[in-house]
Amino acid sequence: MTDESPTDLLEGPSEMGTFDSEGHYTPRQIVADDFEDLDLDAAYDATMVTVEDGQLVEGKVVKIDRDEVLLDIGYKSEGVIPARELSIRNDVDPNEVVDLGQSLEALVLTKEDKDGRLVLSKKRAQYERAWGDIEKVKAEEGVVTGPVIEVVKGGLILDIGLRGFLPASLVELRRVRDLQPYVGQTLEAKIIELDKNRNNVVLSRRAWLEETQREQREDFLENLAPGEVRKGVVSSVVNFGAFVDLGGMDGLVHVSELSWKHVDHPGSVVAVGDEIEVQVLEVDHSRERISLSLKATQQDPWQEFAGNHQVGELVYGRVTKLVPFGSFVQVGDGIEGLVHISEMSAHHVDLPEQVVTPGEELWVKIIDLDLQRRRISLSIKQAAEGGVVAAEYQEHFGEHAYDDEGNYIGTGTDYTEEAWADYFPDGEAKPDGEAGAPADPNVETPPADTADAGPEAAVETAAPEVAVEAAAPEAADPAEA
Repeated sequence: MTDESPTDLLEGPSEMGTFDSEGHYTPRQIVADDFEDLDLDAAYDATMVTVEDGQLVEGKVVKIDRDEVLLDIGYKSEGVIPARELSIRNDVDPNEVVDLGQSLEALVLTKEDKDGRLVLSKKRAQYERAWGDIEKVKAEEGVVTGPVIEVVKGGLILDIGLRGFLPASLVELRRVRDLQPYVGQTLEAKIIELDKNRNNVVLSRRAWLEETQREQREDFLENLAPGEVRKGVVSSVVNFGAFVDLGGMDGLVHVSELSWKHVDHPGSVVAVGDEIEVQVLEVDHSRERISLSLKATQQDPWQEFAGNHQVGELVYGRVTKLVPFGSFVQVGDGIEGLVHISEMSAHHVDLPEQVVTPGEELWVKIIDLDLQRRRISLSIKQAAEGGVVAAEYQEHFGEHAYDDEGNYIGTGTDYTEEAWADYFPDGEAKPDGEAGAPADPNVETPPADTADAGPEAAVETAAPEVAVEAAAPEAADPAEA
């Protein structure tokens, strides 16, 4: 304890004044000499913070305008944050980013621009802080999380404190066509590329999904066996095939496995969202890939054709293509056979077009059927000699369609309507003599260019003398029989 009383402490002179015995203060009169050694500018500057370009500063939002925000950082003037420097998002409303009175951090872009203003950036301060965190996550092979803020060419932009680019091919385990639904969603992703100099951050959500679902995928693959038939949903269609979601993983149906017919583009067979049944062809555990087949679950048209036909039968077909060595004729759904040039006529033929034209419909005889190689050899020449009509045509051209003398009587009064209507693509029968109509079974019809081709080109292209066993109708016109 001190022996001095409170009044003792108050008494005596003071630089600013004196206290009497009762504690009353009397200020000292200020004179000009008191300012003799005082620099007002220095004193004012002493109260201000110092800033340098690139420095991080903190301040309080004192004003929000449509195109800028004013931030008081204790400098001689408020700092200006242009709207474009508020957020990594484009075209934002400042009122949606900051609030009046809010404290925030900014980076000094310039101490004094051409208008004498202190220019700051909130997003670059955020970038500087975030970059350190991103580098740490990358080093630890961790995961970043952020909302999708934009769809750009080739992918998505995530807000992870800075703009992270997520390529479209790395959004899911399979490629996604429509990225718009992801906007606003918060996604997790791995960092696969980092370049601060180029301000480049590339992300992969697929890598994160593969990591988190590895055990689940392994179990799925273990329970999947070649030859097994599974139901799935078409998840995407690409030029080389279609991906099918089997309920745990996607498998690929190559374009060659989509149909027994030739497929120009997978989109002509399946569409996204289609529920289909597929057969598992192969399971690659090391590469985690599944090969599927759609056509394996469908009736093989070649098997069906071979089961319903035999060598020596007459079938009706349409010429699809001419080649130097003959012509191809479609005789079933997706089934084409070759008529070699030597089997086109009993006469010598130099060019297939001397006998047939693409689109022409005619009778041909099966002279060879190789199911293993999926090849059929046909003959126009032998068909003209007659033979047994294939079963599917016997309803109109079978034994009951002929009288005892072998004359065609049909199943009705109109030869064309009854016998041929079902065999034309447009469902309309064509009268004799029109393109595509069946020729009179007993009338030889030379090709249109016979006059110019010479006598050897006058080949027989008439329809065969069809019968169940080998009967040869002799009526000049079946419609008159």
